[in-house]
Amino acid sequence: MNLPLHIAGRYLLSKKSHNAINLVSLVSVLGVAAATLALVCTLSAFNGFQGLIGTLYGNFDPDLKISAVQGKSFHTGTQAFDRVRQLPGVAVCCESIEENVLVRYKDSQTSAVLKGVAASFDSLTSIRDCLRAGSFKLNDEGIDFATIGAGLAATLGTGYSFIDPIMIYAPRRKGTVSLINPAASFKAVPILLTGAFAIGQPEYDDQRMIVPLAFARQLLEYSDDEVSCVEIKVARKAELKTVKKQIREILGQGYRVEDLHEQKAEFYRINRMEKWITYLMLCFILIIALFNVIGSLSMLILEKKEDAGILAKLGADGRLIRRVFLYEGWLIALSGAVLGIVLGAALCLLQQRYGWLKLGDGNFIVSAYPVALKPGDLLLVLVTVLTVSLPSVWWPVHYIFSGNEPSES
Repeated sequence: MNLPLHIAGRYLLSKKSHNAINLVSLVSVLGVAAATLALVCTLSAFNGFQGLIGTLYGNFDPDLKISAVQGKSFHTGTQAFDRVRQLPGVAVCCESIEENVLVRYKDSQTSAVLKGVAASFDSLTSIRDCLRAGSFKLNDEGIDFATIGAGLAATLGTGYSFIDPIMIYAPRRKGTVSLINPAASFKAVPILLTGAFAIGQPEYDDQRMIVPLAFARQLLEYSDDEVSCVEIKVARKAELKTVKKQIREILGQGYRVEDLHEQKAEFYRINRMEKWITYLMLCFILIIALFNVIGSLSMLILEKKEDAGILAKLGADGRLIRRVFLYEGWLIALSGAVLGIVLGAALCLLQQRYGWLKLGDGNFIVSAYPVALKPGDLLLVLVTVLTVSLPSVWWPVHYIFSGNEPSES
């Protein structure tokens, strides 16, 4: 049996001669628990928002995206890409072209990102689940159609009737620029609209226009096997990292193979920065809460001075006696940490299940705050509380007993 720990446990649970010490100890535990609960809930909320935005991007972006390290386009009519298409972990392989263009509808015009996709794009993404009006259709009986973002439709004023065609202007890749007639340097092609989509992200809803791959190649003067990127959906039972590694080995150093986190590296980096800055701010609040532990432990040491003298007479040295009060402080911090983690985890699970905390009035993607509880965050919070509590517990014990060891006489 660990004698100092046993005595510290008895001190924590036993009734003190002064009720104020019991009250201060309780306040210390609750203060640490409140700070710990805030850490758990805040980290889980950031996880929830990151997961939510990641899901929205996942409705439009592929599991893996292949692009050229140098240049805007590359050719896919090679044996290497044939091997990539035949990999067992590749469920869908969709060639794509992306380019900035100018679009005009009646008297309105704006810039947009043209995305030419193959017919497999429907299987690659959840585009049909994101439709706000019309339908998703690339080609019907030889007629090409475009699906645009809801924000772009609002900017152009197309409405949701989709009667009139939209005109797309793109700079010619070949030939020289005419200073006499600059308009001749642009190629203009009309296309009919068939639907509008929205995924809740302005970079897509306000800018994107999806058209058939053949239409984009004709407009941008690309060859038959030339693309901007190749987008891949990984088979459900396949390991993403394994498929990614296989593709990199086949294609070599001239191509970039990115998963969703790498495609949206800026978003995930900012989210992580916000999460850890908030974590550091809450750690300062935790430090303030641990001042209660200092006060509680100091009062307890002063009250138990007589008990410390008795232990000394029984043969306990100063090191053992100091450990009793060190353990007492750690038990207070640990009790608050465990209580805060349990309550925080319970609140997050209830929020996940019932969504009690709402986002308020407005046109939000979800009605309740998204949260995602991760075991790694719970372990981090526990380690943080115990680590921060070490100096706050050590200082009063060292200060009070320094040069004033309990006497045996």
